[in-house]
Amino acid sequence: MTHVVATAGHVDHGKSTLVRALTGMEPDRLEEERRRGLTIELGFAWTTLPGGDRLAFVDVPGHERLVTTMLAGVGPAPAVLFVVAADQGWQRQSEEHLAVLDALGVRHGLLAVTRSDLAGDGLAELARDEALAHIAGTSLGAVESVMVSGATGEGLDELRAALERLTASLPAPDLDADVRLWTDRIFTIRGRGTVVTGTLGAGTINVGDRLAIGGDLVRVRGLQSLKEDHDGIGAVARVAVNLHGNVRRAGRGDALLTPGRWLTADVVDVRLRGEPAGDLPRELTLHVGSAAVPVHVRPLGADTARLALRRPLPLRVGDVALLRDPGAHRVPAGVTVLDVRPEPFRRRGAAAARARELAAISGRPDGAGELRRRRLITRAELAAMGVPAPSEPVAGDWLADPDHWEDLRKRLITAVEEHAAAHPTDPGLPADAARRALGLPDRALVEALADGLHQRDGRIYGRATAPELPPPVRAAVDAVRRDLAEAPFQAPDAGRLADLGLTPKMLAAAAAAGALLKVGGGIVLLPGDDARAAALLAGLGGPFTLSEARRALGTTRRVAVPLLEHLDAAGYTTRVDDLRRRCTERTT
Repeated sequence: MTHVVATAGHVDHGKSTLVRALTGMEPDRLEEERRRGLTIELGFAWTTLPGGDRLAFVDVPGHERLVTTMLAGVGPAPAVLFVVAADQGWQRQSEEHLAVLDALGVRHGLLAVTRSDLAGDGLAELARDEALAHIAGTSLGAVESVMVSGATGEGLDELRAALERLTASLPAPDLDADVRLWTDRIFTIRGRGTVVTGTLGAGTINVGDRLAIGGDLVRVRGLQSLKEDHDGIGAVARVAVNLHGNVRRAGRGDALLTPGRWLTADVVDVRLRGEPAGDLPRELTLHVGSAAVPVHVRPLGADTARLALRRPLPLRVGDVALLRDPGAHRVPAGVTVLDVRPEPFRRRGAAAARARELAAISGRPDGAGELRRRRLITRAELAAMGVPAPSEPVAGDWLADPDHWEDLRKRLITAVEEHAAAHPTDPGLPADAARRALGLPDRALVEALADGLHQRDGRIYGRATAPELPPPVRAAVDAVRRDLAEAPFQAPDAGRLADLGLTPKMLAAAAAAGALLKVGGGIVLLPGDDARAAALLAGLGGPFTLSEARRALGTTRRVAVPLLEHLDAAGYTTRVDDLRRRCTERTT
């Protein structure tokens, strides 16, 4: 098993020397770093612990001008080796590095008091006790400490044993999690393409996987961890990923992502740990993973704020980050992400109401609470926010808060009944009209809400499942029915219908009510007379022409043409050729 630990501590306190002594490897990659004895970029080295597990170190710079680089290394790491020199004790960058770890909520660490060979026992113990006191007041709490000298090797065996105990205490990673690899290096190898490196904190990457970075979709061409090739690598691990594809806009601070599983957020609501929201500068830098993004801070409550990011980041509810004031070289607050899709403030008092709402949100992903606040959301979007679905979808991929769903159903029934009362000749509420009335994003939600109601031809019916004809219309329809009773296939012409006041809309209502049969072309007959016509045509004994059909039915071409087309569509008749039809088995 592989573990990853980042170093932290003041500049020139022996972090790189200690890593070199533990691993036998040179963590400083740059010639300038080795010449100056100063870590400038992130360094990487690894070793095998006494129990057989492998341990990779992310060696970070200690100089105050390089805190951004330090954060890129320590941000994704699950544990830290904090280094304090026995001959110098607690220093300014010791304090800032500890503030960084506390703001990030790092809970697993170990103190190494280095250069014990350069200080007497009393001075070394004083440096250790002072450092432990500082560390104890942070998220790290009480940590184990080891006196060590990277130059002489004194205490290295004890340090290795302590590191083994530290790594054994780390929580098991989620190997099935969506991949989000914050990149700390990105470079090109001739003939191989782009390579990105980072600390894989959760999930698994396999050769051949499709991943996204910087808006581009890429394929994993190759994988390495600790200079060894792998077909697949699971968290936690230092990984180098060789990518096939066009990586145009990626750099340090971008993330390699499982495609379609992450939301990029440029506005987030957060809880603060540190200075009160109202005391924060309005312009700060948000550090999360290896990313550093300028943000505008809008205080909401005493410990909550809205951050507007200069560029969007793939964030989820519960993510931990920090706000840093680069000009003042300080970390005024750590943050926990509460919402990656907050509603914009559109009315007076919205910010205060939001502060009250955020006060009740813990920052731990809560599916039921999130659904209660949002009322409707797709399962995929909720998962991309980092929140588990609390229930099964109500329609398609849509989740609904139970109380809101019940309220929507009541509103739908009311809308259906109001429509029927206002339009008795057309009582069915169109599903799209219902969707608009309820403000729903998907017609599938309307259809699910209407379960138990009568649905026909894209319309929803309540108590009235058929048109109710007003008395004048009923009288006109009765007159048409008397005409047709005497001559069933002598359909009234347009003039007769107009005299009776039967507009096309009224005829449609009468047909929907089952009082008349529309066969097309403005022709109406009595219900069932299409079957009666088919039976008469079957009596012709074989294929028939339009003229033969007209004579058999005792009607005119005006009626016969649309009636025969209606019979074709209903399956009573079928064409033999351009001139003749025959009756089907449905008729016989």
